[in-house]
Amino acid sequence: MMPFSGGIDANANATLLFSLAAAVIYAFSLGMPPRLSRSAARTLAVAMLAVLVAQQGGPWLLVAALGVGAVGDAFLSRDGEKAFLGGTASFLAAHVLYVVLFLRAGSGLGLLSAEPWRAAIVLAMIVSVLAMVFALQRRIGQALRLPIGVHAAALLGMGIAALTLNSVWVVGGGVLLLLSDGLHAAEKFLLPAISAYRIWVRHGVWALYYAGQLAITLGLLLG
Repeated sequence: MMPFSGGIDANANATLLFSLAAAVIYAFSLGMPPRLSRSAARTLAVAMLAVLVAQQGGPWLLVAALGVGAVGDAFLSRDGEKAFLGGTASFLAAHVLYVVLFLRAGSGLGLLSAEPWRAAIVLAMIVSVLAMVFALQRRIGQALRLPIGVHAAALLGMGIAALTLNSVWVVGGGVLLLLSDGLHAAEKFLLPAISAYRIWVRHGVWALYYAGQLAITLGLLLG
C-alpha cells in the first residue's frame, strides 16, 4: 500500500522510494571514509523529499526547509570544522523556516497551555536543550559557543512550533529532529574519540534525523 495515489511507478511514490533508498545506502556507508558517493546518498535522501513536496504542490516553506537541510547534509557528510560550521548554518536556516511554517500552519501557541501533554513536552524540550548546551559549553572552544547557542535556540523554537499543529506526525517529527541534533552534539563533542559506541551513535543520529524529516513531510502532505 503506497501513501500516494497510483502504483509504485507513480511519480510521488517513486520519489519517496528513491529518498528511502538513498537513506538506507547512506546508513550502510556510515562506517566508510568520506567520499562523493556517500555525500550524494545523504544529500539525495532529504533533497528527494523536497522534490516530493514540490511535486505534490506542498508548502513552499517546506520545500525550502528540506532543500536547505539537504545542503546541510552535504556539508556534514564531510569531515572538518568548516564542514561542521557550514552544516550548522544550513540547519539553523532550516529550523527558522520550520518555525515560520509551523506557526503559519498551526493553531497558535495558546494550544500549548490548553493541552497539558503539549506543555509537558515543551518543558522536557527546554530542560533537555539547556542541559546539552551547558554540557557543551565546557567542552567546546570559544569560537563555537555562540553558533551552537544560536543553533540550539532555533532548534528549540522549531520543536515548540511543531507542537502547535494537530498532526501527530509533525509533532513526532519535530521531537525526532531535536533528539537527533542532541545525539549528534554528544557524539561530536562529548564522546571520547576512540569510543567503540561512536559508530552506533552515528547510526542513531541518522535514523532519528531522517525519520523526523520524513514524518514532517508526510504529516504536512497527507494531513
